[in-house]
Parts: sequence; C-alpha cells; structure tokens
Amino acid sequence: MRIAIALLAVAVSLVLQATLSGLTVGGTVAVDLVLVLVVYLALAWGPLAGMLTGSLAGMLQDTLASGVVGVGGFAKSLVGYLAGVVAQQFIVTAPVPRLVIFMGATALHAAFFMGLYVLLGLRTFELPITAVAVQAAGNGLIGLAAFLVMERIPALRDRLRIRRRPAR
Repeated sequence: MRIAIALLAVAVSLVLQATLSGLTVGGTVAVDLVLVLVVYLALAWGPLAGMLTGSLAGMLQDTLASGVVGVGGFAKSLVGYLAGVVAQQFIVTAPVPRLVIFMGATALHAAFFMGLYVLLGLRTFELPITAVAVQAAGNGLIGLAAFLVMERIPALRDRLRIRRRPAR
C-alpha cells in the first residue's frame, strides 16, 4: 500500500511542479514540490523510502526537464536518504525541527545539484543564495503544511465514523 501511495504522490507532485514551473525567483523555481515529497516521505517512512522516492522522482523530473538525466535523481536520492537518517537519529516531530530539515534539505539539494553540474563541466552557476533561500523557505512552509494536514486526517476520519454510527 505504501508503494502505491508513494507512486501516486510522485505523479501528483510532478504534475503540480510542472504547473508551477513558471513561478521563479532569481531564475530558480520558487518551490520544489518533488523535493518536498521526498523529504516528507524520508521523515515519515525512513531513509530507504527517501532514497528510493528521491531516485525515482528525481529521474522522472530530469526526464521531463531539459538537462542531464540522473543529476536530479542522484541529488534527490542523497537528500532523501540523509533526511531519513536525521529523522531516525533525532526527534523531528515538532514544527521547528521539521522546518529546519526541509530548509536544510533544500540547501543541500541545491549544493548537490549545482555541484554535480559544475564537476561534470556542463554548466556554471552564479551564487544563487537569494533564490535558494526563497526556495528553502517555500519548501519548508509547504512541508510543514503537509505534515499538519496528514496528521489531522486520522482524527477527522475517526470523527466522521463516530457521527455515522446509528444511535442505539
């Protein structure tokens, strides 16, 4: 069941990301929903889920975008794995630690992604500190919102079940 949920979430995040691709800050997309999904699953399900989701989602995102296929997949899989490891080692259940993880993962992803392009000699980047900071803030807020919504769903479902029970 988890695999089906992850695959559906990857598909939805890719569609939403393609829809929001025109929203840029300093030449960088303002929010990376695919990365938010990878970090979310890494925090919720562990490093293996983060790594596999990051690899799959990153490769699909690379295929849809113009660029070298595999660079985004590799960067997202590393970030997903590391976010999952951090979640296992520390208590990451409060909003502030989650925000820090999402923002740090965004900065780390940018460093891996740009670093791989520079190491391969395919592209050079100016120092996009503002764009990465804006994307980190956006990803952090969306990640926090996702956790808040997903944590409230079971309680909402239980309340709806109680209301539907016939009176005895």
